[in-house]
Amino acid sequence: MKKIIYISLFLINSLVFIACGAYSFTGGNTGKAKTIQIDFFPNQAQLIEPALTQRFTNDLQDLFTRQTNLTLTSSNGDLHFSGEITGFRVTPMSGTSNQTAAQNRLTVTVNVRFENKLEPKDDFEKTFSFYSDYGANSQLTGSVLEAALDEIIERLTQDIFNASVAKW
Repeated sequence: MKKIIYISLFLINSLVFIACGAYSFTGGNTGKAKTIQIDFFPNQAQLIEPALTQRFTNDLQDLFTRQTNLTLTSSNGDLHFSGEITGFRVTPMSGTSNQTAAQNRLTVTVNVRFENKLEPKDDFEKTFSFYSDYGANSQLTGSVLEAALDEIIERLTQDIFNASVAKW
């Protein structure tokens, strides 16, 4: 009788572990892909922030290497990202009684081309955009710019990850 209980427990535990093995905690499904190529994203916006291109490209590469088992390659990757930064703009958001801006919004827009060489039906070209608000009395330099870019780049890279491998 004990033997049957042990065998049953072993089978149940085995099934649970096998079923959980297909789940990814990051939500990403890279299929049979082993490598990823993420090209440099040049800044083609009218207003240019010099550090943005390198920072965005590095953060996108870091996200994929941290949350997937893909190996980063410089050419011929199974998954391939390319594109450009197409927008970097500051707009006033809310006014005061003195007809001045109380808050400004920094918006960054990125055009992304994704190619999945193993599953061509997953290919896309999309525009991703996100923003960060900051006080109108603040200059968009130093820590204000860093905080805004941190928020924007984190959201943009996560949105790109979700659209490409998480399929959200």
